[in-house]
Amino acid sequence: MKEFWTSLASLLGVLAFCQSPLQVVFPPELRFASLKFLNRAINCFSSYCCYDIAEIDGVNTNELYNAVQLYLSSFVSASASRLSLTRPINSSATTFGLSNNDRINDVFSGVAVQWEHVVTQRQSQSFSWQPLPDEKRGFTLWIQKRDKDLILDSYLDYVMDKANDVRRKNQERLLYTNSRGGSLDSRGHPWESVPFKHPSTFDTLAMDPERKRDVMEDLCDFAAGQAFYRQTGRAWKRGYLLYGPPGMGKLSMIAAMAYFLGYDIHDLKLTKVHSNSELRKLLMKTSSKSITVIEDIDCSVNLSNRSKAPHASASWGYYGPGGPDAARRGSGVRNNNTITLSGLLNFTDGPWSCCGSERIFVFAANHTEKLHPALLRSGRMDMHIYMSYCSYPALKILRRSYLGSDAKDLGEAGASELQEAVEKAMMTPADISEVLIKNRRNKEKAVGELREVLKARAERNEKYGGGLREECELNGVVVEEEEEEGRGAREEGSGSDCDDDSCKKVDGNNTTITFWGLLNFPDGLWSCCGDERVFIFTTNHIEKLDPELLQSSRMDMHICMS
Repeated sequence: MKEFWTSLASLLGVLAFCQSPLQVVFPPELRFASLKFLNRAINCFSSYCCYDIAEIDGVNTNELYNAVQLYLSSFVSASASRLSLTRPINSSATTFGLSNNDRINDVFSGVAVQWEHVVTQRQSQSFSWQPLPDEKRGFTLWIQKRDKDLILDSYLDYVMDKANDVRRKNQERLLYTNSRGGSLDSRGHPWESVPFKHPSTFDTLAMDPERKRDVMEDLCDFAAGQAFYRQTGRAWKRGYLLYGPPGMGKLSMIAAMAYFLGYDIHDLKLTKVHSNSELRKLLMKTSSKSITVIEDIDCSVNLSNRSKAPHASASWGYYGPGGPDAARRGSGVRNNNTITLSGLLNFTDGPWSCCGSERIFVFAANHTEKLHPALLRSGRMDMHIYMSYCSYPALKILRRSYLGSDAKDLGEAGASELQEAVEKAMMTPADISEVLIKNRRNKEKAVGELREVLKARAERNEKYGGGLREECELNGVVVEEEEEEGRGAREEGSGSDCDDDSCKKVDGNNTTITFWGLLNFPDGLWSCCGDERVFIFTTNHIEKLDPELLQSSRMDMHICMS
């Protein structure tokens, strides 16, 4: 035994002595070529072949990589011995995945295949136009050479189809937002995501049933129209414009569309995009089967004139410079942004809008007259959906959702009286919902109070003119007495809730927060990324606050501390 260890030590010493001469005689290039030749020789006699599926293909995310990841997650929990478990923030579902550098077997049409999840450290790069993640991820598919035709022709299509089924069956949708200045996350993506938990569906959406049916049929035709769009030579995309006064259910409509189609939502914040090129990069990184939403496009940036776009982009107030209520909204906020109207038009209907398929663009606006006509034409916004005041059919949906009752419980006389009142009141679904929520434990009290509220609002509308309220509110003109008083108070107080030094200091900061951004904080897409949350605003002078901040679904209950 002693002689064995002595011989081994001598052999190791000889190898260490010969290492330096061997490196001189056989340079790294020659050694690499020799190993490559040896590997090819082994593969010639091997009955197996492999295919690499990288996560990133050039500058875009590989759709096949995402499909394989979803496909394997559907059965990996039952067959793998080592799993990677993840649960995003505010998510109720645990995701199973294949661990790094681990393998799993699969069978398709009697043919055995093997998947390997390969994760390696990426070599550092001195300079790169497109920053890449530190880790290089991908899947390697091992198959026998005789099964190559079957796997390439049928199996990969089967994986894509199963991944689409898993994506549609998954009830938890994702809500994405773009990072500021086009910065990338650890995986090299410009979008950050959280679970989207808005519970709205078309069954609970307070909208006229016929108009709702038209929207649903249009969505179905779009989702099943791949062959039609290819036959007609059109890009497989569609645009929807949701417009109407606040509180009409535009956010609920977006959520219902996402759950109906099984699509994720990309909430595009134009105030975070610095240039048209960044806008194109975001579009390139947007996945197929998704809804891209721009909320309050009439308020986030002034796009009313093509020739004035470069100047308008410098101001990010509610109405933009020179708007009717620029002083009230606090315009003058500056941002180094060069996005133009032409860039946004090409975003929805330019060459780069065709770099993906099965995409939906949704623009939400309160004042369509502030938008450029080129932004609203067919091909960009194909379907215009006006979110109107609550009608009687929509009221029946709200009563069924909140109280579990229908028109039969009211009787013919009660139903007729309620129908006449709701048509004259012209109240938003959000205002009516708040009346029902407060009295949901007592159906009779809820209906009685709702009838009184509708009658009071109808009398107020008759006092100011029957159809004037809807027309004025769409054009940014407010006619209610309390809103007129609040406007005068804001002009005196410059929109501040108090006059002490602390408020003046906050108001004087170089901030990019807009009034409409504050409105979307308690009642926008991102207010639905969590559950069981309470928003509390305190104020000393309620008359100095904008009425839109105090409306139902934002500040549902007003408590006066007397």
